[in-house]
Amino acid sequence: MSVVLVAGGAGYVGSHAVNALAEAGRDVVVYDDLSAGHDEAVARLAARYPQRRITLTRGDIGDAAAVRRTLAESGASAVMHFAARLLVAESVREPAMYYRTNVTGTLTLLGAMAELGVRHLVFSSTCATFGEPVRPQIDETHPQQPINAYGETKLAIERALPHFERAYGLQWTALRYFNAAGADPEGLIGEDHEPEEHLIPRAIAAVRGGPPLTVFGDDYPTPDGTCVRDFVHVTDLADAHIRALERLERGGGSTAYNLGTGQGMTVRQVIDAVARVAGRDVPHSVGPRRPGDPAQLVASHDRASRELGWSPRFGDLDRIVETVWRWHTAHGGFKRVE
Repeated sequence: MSVVLVAGGAGYVGSHAVNALAEAGRDVVVYDDLSAGHDEAVARLAARYPQRRITLTRGDIGDAAAVRRTLAESGASAVMHFAARLLVAESVREPAMYYRTNVTGTLTLLGAMAELGVRHLVFSSTCATFGEPVRPQIDETHPQQPINAYGETKLAIERALPHFERAYGLQWTALRYFNAAGADPEGLIGEDHEPEEHLIPRAIAAVRGGPPLTVFGDDYPTPDGTCVRDFVHVTDLADAHIRALERLERGGGSTAYNLGTGQGMTVRQVIDAVARVAGRDVPHSVGPRRPGDPAQLVASHDRASRELGWSPRFGDLDRIVETVWRWHTAHGGFKRVE
């Protein structure tokens, strides 16, 4: 089996993709600066799959010499790219940082791939490229009109990829996640950000004695006034990456897919699900809306189902929350690396 370089593979979604790659019989070289990722996640996966080669190189996606050297030494025939900044509100406050990492850093990686003849890329994109929905379910034909810098930077790369394909023969798949959630069902790896801004782990932290959860706005045009989101399990996202890579290797053309369950859940519904799983109420209060947050984001994954044979296995919200609860109560996070 070929080697895959996973940029950002020590992070949340990236580490679950590393797990799926190893399970599929691949060797993996992780390239990560550990600003948000964890070397412990890579070490745990290497221990889980002793028959596979899973290694970590610490480096910045914007360091052209390091990226090229790591890619050359890895012998990788494909890249999965997760190394990016991803917080909507932060991107509104600090757009320069987002363009530097998500655009300039990605162009550095694409340049190294073109120079070394690495032809297959699976790119971690986002539903934030769509902006405010104009229809209830968002399919791949939906207009892309981002309302925050995060979505704009991801869309900039989506628009660059066809040019790299024409000029250098790079074949690609962009996977637009809706709300990534959940953890490894066996509790080995999971989500651990500092600070944590994602809803489910913040709600669980509040139940376990952490800061009370803040609900950002309850005056949206939704059933209960809180934002509606499509929560897709991280293991299902990892499975889609494997399927996308295998499709490229079989000669499938470059394209993009939306990844979600097709079911929208309000913030209050998520809070209720955490309370059911935890067996106690979630301490929370209501605050003002966050800038850059659309009222509703729900996917149509019909195209991914047809062309990748992909469908979410963890579609039930309580089941998603249960995997997060198991991860946080068993481990409480990874050790921090300075």
